[in-house]
Amino acid sequence: MNSKGLRWWVIGLIALAAVINYIDRQALGVLWPDIAQSMYPDMDADGRKEIYAIITSSFIFFYAGGQALFGKIFDWIGTRIGFAISIGVWSIATALHAFATGALSFAIFRSVLGLAEAGNWPGAAKGNAEWFPAHERAFAQGLFNSGAAIGGIVAIPLIALMTVYLSWQMIFILVGLIGLLWLIPWFLIVKAPPEYHPNISEEEKAYILSGQITEQDIENKEEYNPNTLELFGHKESWGVIMASAAIDPIWWLFVAWIPIYLNGVYGMDVKTIGIYGWVPYVGAMLGAWFGGLLAQKNIKKGWSVNKTRKWVITLGCLIMFPSFFLLIDPASFASFSNSVLNLVGVTMDSPSAAVIIMAIILFGFQTSIGNVQTLPSDMFSKKTVGTLSGFAGMAAKLAVFGFTILVPWLTKGENYAPAFYVGAGLTASALFAVWVLIPKVQKVRPH
Repeated sequence: MNSKGLRWWVIGLIALAAVINYIDRQALGVLWPDIAQSMYPDMDADGRKEIYAIITSSFIFFYAGGQALFGKIFDWIGTRIGFAISIGVWSIATALHAFATGALSFAIFRSVLGLAEAGNWPGAAKGNAEWFPAHERAFAQGLFNSGAAIGGIVAIPLIALMTVYLSWQMIFILVGLIGLLWLIPWFLIVKAPPEYHPNISEEEKAYILSGQITEQDIENKEEYNPNTLELFGHKESWGVIMASAAIDPIWWLFVAWIPIYLNGVYGMDVKTIGIYGWVPYVGAMLGAWFGGLLAQKNIKKGWSVNKTRKWVITLGCLIMFPSFFLLIDPASFASFSNSVLNLVGVTMDSPSAAVIIMAIILFGFQTSIGNVQTLPSDMFSKKTVGTLSGFAGMAAKLAVFGFTILVPWLTKGENYAPAFYVGAGLTASALFAVWVLIPKVQKVRPH
C-alpha cells in the first residue's frame, strides 16, 4: 500500500534519532556533579572540571573523525544502513558507561559514543537531499535540528528525575536501550530511497524528484560529482567547512557546559539543574523552526537560494553576537528586566536571566545552522553531499575539541566571561566564511 507524506515520516524518524542522540550525550553532563562527588570527593571544582573536559574532549575528538568517516559511509552504503550502524553502535556505547570506573574508562566509552553519534549529521544532510525538493530542505533540516533541541529539553529534567529512583549506572543502561528500540520503526518505514521505495505514492515521488532538478542540472544534463581532491579545489567547499568550524563551538559551549556552569556559578545540584537547564533548548527548538520556515517562506516569495541562505544565516548571527555580552553579566540583565516585569508582579533572578539569555543565543544559532547545513546540498550533487557534510562536520568538531580543552582554563574561578567573548568572535568568523568564501550559493561547476 502506498503512503502519503512518506518524506515527513522519514524526517520525523531522523529528528527522533536526534532527540535520542542528545539524551545520550547529555546524560554525562547532567550526572557529572554526582559522579564527580562519588569518584573524586577530595578534588576541588576546577580539578573536576578539568577531568570532565578531558572526558568530553575525547568524545568530541572521535566525533570529529566520525563525521568524515560516516560522511563516506553514507555515500557508500546509503541512508538506511548508515543510520542503523550509527545509532546501534552509539546506543551500546551509552549503556557501557554504566561500567566506567574512572576517567580512562569514561573516556574510552565516550570515544566510541562520539565516533558513532557523528553519523547522525551527515546522515541527516544526505537523507534531506534524498527525500526533499530544494525549497523544502531548510524546513526539513530545521525539523531535524529541532530534534536536537527537544533532546536537550527532555534530557536534563528527565535524567534529573531518574536520579530520584535510579543509580547513575542504571540511567546509562536505560537511555542506551532507547536507541536500539528506534531501529524497529526505521527498518519498517525506510526501505529504500524515494525513487525505489515500494510504498511511496507516484505523486510524492514525482514531487520530490522534480524538485531536486535545478535549471543548471537540466542545462548540464549530468550532475557534477567531484572527487575529494576536486571538492577541496572549490573555495565554496572551504566556505562551508570554515562556517561550520566557526559556528559549531557556540552550540557545544552550551551543550557540554550548561550543567557545569549552573553547578559551578550558582551551586546547583543535579535536581536543581533539572529545573533550569532545559530552558536554553526551548530557544534552540524555536530557532530551528523559525530558521527553516523563514527560509522556506522567502524562497516561495521568489528570493533566490543565495539571498535566502545568506540573510537567514546573518540574522541568526546578529541575534547571537550581542547576547554573548549580556551573558557576561546576567544580574544586570535581570535587574533591567525586573523594571518591566514588576509591573505584572513577576521578578527574575540571575540564574533565570542566564538561561533565558542562553535561550536567545541558541535561538540565533539554530536560525543560522539549519541553513549552513543545507549549503552542501545547495551547491553539490547528492553523491557528494555526504562527503562535504562529513568534512565540514569533522572541521567543526576539531574546532569544538580545541575550544573544549580551553574552557577549564578560560573559566578558572568560575569566571565564564572569556569563553563568552570567544563565542561572540566566532559569530563574526562564521559570517566572514559565508559572505567571502561563498560568492553565490548555487550549483558548483567544474573548473
